[in-house]
Amino acid sequence: MNTLVSWFLSFCLASTTPLALAQASGEGEVAHAVAGKAIGSSGRQVEPDSQAMEKELQSLPWKQFRAIIESIPKMKADVEAYGPIGWQFVQANYQSYGWKKNIDKLDETQKKRLAELIQIAKGSR
Repeated sequence: MNTLVSWFLSFCLASTTPLALAQASGEGEVAHAVAGKAIGSSGRQVEPDSQAMEKELQSLPWKQFRAIIESIPKMKADVEAYGPIGWQFVQANYQSYGWKKNIDKLDETQKKRLAELIQIAKGSR
């Protein structure tokens, strides 16, 4: 069992559709760093901050968190590769698991979409 848990800890995330996200409820505001591309003090665009997105994801209720993961195909596929136990593990550990590595593996379009979904989820709480 420890081998399975260790193996699972190395998984990467993917996404799906935002429909479930619209059905989830929550409250709070989104950190400015997470909201899509921000404009830095130099006037150029900066990418969403992985660490800020990780913290925002970890602060979401389970239903919103899962809806977001299911909305990013790469993240969803990585979790579902482990079958039902994958989602069970994620549910039990999503608030303390280090998602930054998984977020860093996403391409820029997926990162931007993730930031948008987090913003929507935090705004709907």
